Amino acid sequence: MAHHMSELQTFTHESYLSPFAWRYGSPEMRRLWSEASKRRLWRRIWLALAEAEAQAGLVTASQVDDLRKHQDDVDLARAEEIEREIHHDLMAEVRTFAEQCPIGGGIIHLGATSTDIEDNADALRIRAALDLILQRMRALLLAFASQIELWADVPTMAFTHLQPAEPTTTGYRLAQYAQDLLADWQELSRVRSSLKGKGFKGAVGTSASYAQLLEDTPVSLEHFENRVMGALGLEAVPVSTQTYPRKQEFGVLSALAQLAQSLHKFAFDIRFLQSPPIGEWAEPFGARQVGSSAMPFKRNPINAENIDSLARLLAALPRVAWDNAAHSLLERTLDDSANRRSILAEAFLIADELLQRALRLATGLQINRAASERLLEAYGTFAATERLLMVAVKRGGDRQELHEVIRGHSIASWEQVRAAQPNPLTDLLSGDPRITRLVTAEEARVLLEPGGYVGEAPARAHRFAAMLRDQMGAATS
Repeated sequence: MAHHMSELQTFTHESYLSPFAWRYGSPEMRRLWSEASKRRLWRRIWLALAEAEAQAGLVTASQVDDLRKHQDDVDLARAEEIEREIHHDLMAEVRTFAEQCPIGGGIIHLGATSTDIEDNADALRIRAALDLILQRMRALLLAFASQIELWADVPTMAFTHLQPAEPTTTGYRLAQYAQDLLADWQELSRVRSSLKGKGFKGAVGTSASYAQLLEDTPVSLEHFENRVMGALGLEAVPVSTQTYPRKQEFGVLSALAQLAQSLHKFAFDIRFLQSPPIGEWAEPFGARQVGSSAMPFKRNPINAENIDSLARLLAALPRVAWDNAAHSLLERTLDDSANRRSILAEAFLIADELLQRALRLATGLQINRAASERLLEAYGTFAATERLLMVAVKRGGDRQELHEVIRGHSIASWEQVRAAQPNPLTDLLSGDPRITRLVTAEEARVLLEPGGYVGEAPARAHRFAAMLRDQMGAATS
């Protein structure tokens, strides 16, 4: 145990370090989930508890002032030295804090159980982490709004079953990803607003220890808890066991996993469209970036692949949180403690990394219009035959006969496209007298222009981008 604890102070690449300690996630998010940050929160909560106890006449103002003076003096080396002896990290921090406070040290943690401190601190950390995620999401959604507006009217080929289907617009396709992300933003905002701490309810949630402390004071339990939680700016759950409901963390991680799912799809589609046979989209590529150690010509979609890799891991984490909630027998068991040290921080660090990379992709997305036009020319005319058919029938043609004419020419043209020849369908149909007796050859060519067969896509894309800007503008007010 002693050897294990001493290694905690080393933090070099001579021993295992989590990639989230240095490779993935932002410095801001890592600071939030750091050990020092957690212990500063613990001390802030001990101070708020002491302040409420002073108001009830249980401790003195000088004791509270002593705690306040040392609340940021976290000493991890000393705390770990004590933990090696007592095997309890929170009590090791209590003793470290008490050593620093000759006047107030003796009243730290008065009436509390460990989770009164830890669970309220975790709720505060989760809330701060959600705020950072929502801030990053707002930047990403505004980046999408710009790209949607830029590409709203530019036609491209849509695919269903990975087969060419009908034309759409690039902006309308981008709006699909943004719509999913907006739903995620709304859900994460809801989760953030409903987040609650445990409050100060003691060993099994009954507040018996606090009731004992307050017995001869004019302060009620309700007022006491509200006073401490008010100082923390956090609402308490109305009832608790030894912990706040672990169901809350399942909800948080599930919402983060939904975000990961949306970003996974966006990144996966980029990977498909960046493949050279399509070559329509590409992620930004640095001038000095190396694509492959073996094939210097390659431009691999490394950011999109990284997003999909990390999103896959984040998707697995809610299952652990589900087990933590479902297996917490009676008033609590400790089988959630070890994994919660990992899953909460890593879920947020993954989401943080996903959003940073997604912003890079959304702002720097490279779209090859020539490739879009090539796809439309090869495949879009087949879809536009539907428009020609409807006009010809409205002018008195027989729907079944005309359908057969178009089908015959389409099959012949498809074989030409498969043989890497230009698509002859427009020439064949605009030159067929069974068509031109109803629609002139010039009209037929216009109707068969695939870029014009995009329905409401441009208008919807513009409307969605405007709505997105409104919502994100309202989010800052």
